[in-house]
Amino acid sequence: MGTRPLPLRSDGYGRAGRTPRALDPRRFTLPDTARPLSGTGFAAVVEAAPADVLERSTWAPGCPVAVADLAYVRLAFWGFDDRRHTGELLVNASVADDLVSVFRALYRERFPFEELRITRPDELDARPTGDGNVTGAFVCRPTTGSTSTFSQHAYGLAIDLDPFQNPYVKGDLVLPELASSYADRGRLRPGMITPDSVVVREFARVGWTWGGSWRSLKDYQHFSQNGR
Repeated sequence: MGTRPLPLRSDGYGRAGRTPRALDPRRFTLPDTARPLSGTGFAAVVEAAPADVLERSTWAPGCPVAVADLAYVRLAFWGFDDRRHTGELLVNASVADDLVSVFRALYRERFPFEELRITRPDELDARPTGDGNVTGAFVCRPTTGSTSTFSQHAYGLAIDLDPFQNPYVKGDLVLPELASSYADRGRLRPGMITPDSVVVREFARVGWTWGGSWRSLKDYQHFSQNGR
């Protein structure tokens, strides 16, 4: 995965094809990249963002959030392999505790994730392969489809969960590009977020809004504090 760039559309996104049979249903869990947490149940550690974490993130001068306002979170999550894993998030410090409480509930319900990790700088300009599935929060980038407006991810105030199982859909554009099968929300598979799911319920509890409820487009992976 992640090694075969797609031909590009005129808008710069990848030209989508059918979802490969090996990815439908998609039930991988990748090796953990974060330092493991001890114990056997849910656990989380919240701290100021360390310098080495920032260096491998997309933060740079000009990003709309200060380093002092970011928190580094390591937390346990349930994988598609039915095992406990440790992941990492970079988030706005003001919402770190709320997000930990949400992930605690998702762990209890065994909602599965493929990987939780911080987006690297090289991923911002990489050619699309259409099969990405990183659950992550902070990314210093514009809103999808814009070149001038910062995304809520750039403030650490939004998070995307299992993007392949929960794609962004606007007209004929599906992101990730090979996740077209998952644009069909009537055929439920593991990792999919539905309006009545524990995921939507728990984010609503802390005041966050789901992109799957938007009208002009559907961003099934996306949750944000301000609804954008």
